[in-house]
Amino acid sequence: MATGNRRLLPGFHLSLGYSVLYLSVLVLIPLAACLAKAAALSPSQFMAAVWTERARAAYSLTFGVSFAAALINVLLGGLIAWVLVRYEFPGKRLFDSLVDLPFALPTAVAGLVYSNLYVSNGWLGRFLVPLGIEGAYTRLAIVLVLTFIGLPFVVRTVQPVLETLDADVEEAAALLGANRWQIFVRVLLPSLYPAFLTGFALSFARALGEYGSVVFVSGNMPFKTEIAPVLIVQRLEEFSYSEATAIAVVLLLISFALLVAVNLLERWSKSHEA
Repeated sequence: MATGNRRLLPGFHLSLGYSVLYLSVLVLIPLAACLAKAAALSPSQFMAAVWTERARAAYSLTFGVSFAAALINVLLGGLIAWVLVRYEFPGKRLFDSLVDLPFALPTAVAGLVYSNLYVSNGWLGRFLVPLGIEGAYTRLAIVLVLTFIGLPFVVRTVQPVLETLDADVEEAAALLGANRWQIFVRVLLPSLYPAFLTGFALSFARALGEYGSVVFVSGNMPFKTEIAPVLIVQRLEEFSYSEATAIAVVLLLISFALLVAVNLLERWSKSHEA
């Protein structure tokens, strides 16, 4: 059977050739071009481009809001995954499908919707702004849209793990005198911990590179609400291609490190389940 399954696809050399061609055209060549463009700068010019006061402020904001959004997604995503797995209610399938909406919805649409909702005359802003809660053109606005974009990553990471957990273990712990908090911390959390970490890393990595939604809700004010991807676009509009590429390389290296961390977390999760 194993031999027959292998023959369903082309031979090894042909399959490998297609894979290398795909990686080269869509991934490796663009990355090489990006690195080559940044290499045109001397080390001092590279540091001057990526470590200006404005760039540091953009990095700080980008990582800060991405971390906050990913942390919120862990809490909300875990709760949503729990509801979807453990409860039956009318409209459950629709609710489950809506979780994936950020995957299909253009992020620019999300930015437009959020900016219209939270401005001072918006549906929600007219009630929140008088209370001092400004959800448009502020850092809070960026966190809101990044939370929307990254939520499905946590839900779809935690949900399969919850489905595999045996409810009999929880019942046994309850019979032994454990309360709900003890059951969650000592019985459920050890199994869910790797999935939460993976979902957090995926949500965080997704937020780092988000541009389409943030550009509509942040106001793009330097030193206040300007994230690193917006700064890259600003450098491109100024025809500073090398400087823009240098900043992009910094984000690229950080994103690559996060992907490695995600893969390690996934392996740890699989070994933990085993």
